Amino acid sequence: MNIKEIINKKRLGCELDRNEISYVIDGYVKGIIPDYQMSALLMAICTRGMTFFETLNLTDSMLHSGDILDLSSIDGIVVDKHSTGGIGDKVTLILAPLLASLDIKVAKMSGRGLGYTGGTIDKLESIPNFNVNLTEQEFIDEVNSIGMAITSPTTKIDVADKKIYSLRDATSTVESIPLIASSIMSKKLASNADIIVIDVKVGTGALIKNKKDAIKLSHYLMDIGSHYNKKVFCILTNMNQPLGYNIGNKLEVIEAMDALQGNGCKDLMEVVYSIASIIISEVRNISLDEACNLSIANINNGSAYNKFKEFVSSQNGDINNIKTNSKVVTVFSNKTGYINEIDAEKIGKLTLELGAGRISKEDTIDYDVGISLNKKVGDYVKEGDILARIYYNDKEIDINTFRGCFKYSQEKNKVDTIYGMIKCKDM
Repeated sequence: MNIKEIINKKRLGCELDRNEISYVIDGYVKGIIPDYQMSALLMAICTRGMTFFETLNLTDSMLHSGDILDLSSIDGIVVDKHSTGGIGDKVTLILAPLLASLDIKVAKMSGRGLGYTGGTIDKLESIPNFNVNLTEQEFIDEVNSIGMAITSPTTKIDVADKKIYSLRDATSTVESIPLIASSIMSKKLASNADIIVIDVKVGTGALIKNKKDAIKLSHYLMDIGSHYNKKVFCILTNMNQPLGYNIGNKLEVIEAMDALQGNGCKDLMEVVYSIASIIISEVRNISLDEACNLSIANINNGSAYNKFKEFVSSQNGDINNIKTNSKVVTVFSNKTGYINEIDAEKIGKLTLELGAGRISKEDTIDYDVGISLNKKVGDYVKEGDILARIYYNDKEIDINTFRGCFKYSQEKNKVDTIYGMIKCKDM
């Protein structure tokens, strides 16, 4: 078998068989296939796509490139949640402690950022001294002890995805349904939770730009899960504007802490409560409405925030020293009217320019920089009102370019945050 022939076969749009996919993954993990050849294959996949069976075989090869966690020592049903990624998405930081406060076990291994801003692990690393590198035993012990843990995958879990994940980020091969599906499901299957909910982001600020592709991805994810006898639920959420107010790693942690204390942005909390309701109703066998009421109660009574503090402390983070140390510039509106659009993708790119994300896999993230919005779609703005605050260090962005992310009208634009839920097949 020859990697050049496999690259060419996919470039021509032909289907790769199981042996060819296994050969590529095994060779790349062992260092026999170099980055430049893997990059070429990833680009061919992005251009030509993959069938479901290719995607299933790719997932399986990646899954078995490392160990599979044994969570049998965790008492009770174990849940996991994943997001396909979006601008300002800090849902996990709120959702996980909320679920744990309701005695639902959350065991989550998360990755670093793909695209414009950091991933969950990058956000957690912005907390002083926070340990994102738990051993497998520490991970399991923490879930048993406090009901949740979030860590980077250990070096032995889904080895292939670790290498491919950062390469995709650096070679603009992120936006591919087969690559997204195999990356997500190989990680989630290796993490081995009983119930998996995947937040499929849709819109300008997401990897998936339209509902049709989001539905296709959701069915790929659920069908792969069914193949491994796992319950997978998908929820489709709007990413045509940033989620919540803050974009940037430390800023998003600060916003998550505010949300856990009952001060969450409406669209952010709608996503949190929707995902929480799916999980709680499934674990406890109650209605979605009952589950949502339990979620709201534990935000309002402080239980979820107390669990967050316990979680941060358990992983050695300093909850009392989370603040930005960057310079700030305030952006004022130069127009009057209702905001009917905030271009999430452009906001993400501008945040990347500030240093909040990675252009290459070797880049270092600046945790302190980012953008804090003061207005959302549907808000009425007068000329001179504050649109946002930009937090920066070494790099600045053009204020007029930033203002161009906002579109105005004389009528209020209705925005749906949740597009729908796709339930898994009966097991």
